[in-house]
Amino acid sequence: MASENMTSSEYIGHHLTNLTFGHTEAGGWKIAHSAKEASEMGFWSINLDSMFFSIVLGVIFLYLFRKAAVGISSGVPGGLQNFVELLVEFVDKSVKETFHGRNKVIAPLALTIFCWIFLMNLMDLVPVDLLPRIAHEMGISYLKVVPSTDPNVTLGMSLSVFALIIYYSIKVKGVGGFLGELTLHPFGKWMLPFNLLLEGVGLLAKPISLALRLFGNLYAGELIFILIALMYTAGAFVGTLGGVLQLGWSIFHILVIVLQAFIFMMLTIVYLSMAHEDNH
Repeated sequence: MASENMTSSEYIGHHLTNLTFGHTEAGGWKIAHSAKEASEMGFWSINLDSMFFSIVLGVIFLYLFRKAAVGISSGVPGGLQNFVELLVEFVDKSVKETFHGRNKVIAPLALTIFCWIFLMNLMDLVPVDLLPRIAHEMGISYLKVVPSTDPNVTLGMSLSVFALIIYYSIKVKGVGGFLGELTLHPFGKWMLPFNLLLEGVGLLAKPISLALRLFGNLYAGELIFILIALMYTAGAFVGTLGGVLQLGWSIFHILVIVLQAFIFMMLTIVYLSMAHEDNH
């Protein structure tokens, strides 16, 4: 696709544009056919590709884990059962070492977050032109295949975690205890406005940092893959160099893919553990 009457900037812009469905300024709902048109749709729009791949990967996760659970054996376990048990034990150990409350939701939530984000990140290793080329042949103008390079997806997940933080903070500490945490610490009642500002910023920073950390790392990784893909159109020598760079970056990016899923999971456990602490 890089060689099909596109400049380098157009090629990069094309690969970084979502398939967007939304409400146009002229009225009516439609699929955007340009990045400018997508940006003009504003809040009343949805990135169809991000939603599609997120849901499909979530279904794959549920299917594989259900298959392992249904086919569990006390004898010699199969490869899928071994893999699932390894993941469950890893997440369970992480929760026990980090979470100091009592809540049966935390471990399943942590497992879901880690596996789902890992699968979304893993899409970054799919060749950048493969699925967009197939989509192009089907008449689909744009297709971003890595959901975690969409800030709407990462922010949506982090806001879900934020809602749980607020919920468990109020459930464990009560409304008075939660408000007291925001207004009476760290400097006491005489510094209430300053306490509220300090604690409020810290509270709001949690979902924002969760979302932007995941988005930023995966967006940067995807951009590097796109830049490497452009090298294949610059002659045999540069193309060969691009192949070497692509292999090296793919191997390194495997670490990024796993690490970002792990960080999101661990921070979620830490934040929810803090929400369960009633020590003020």
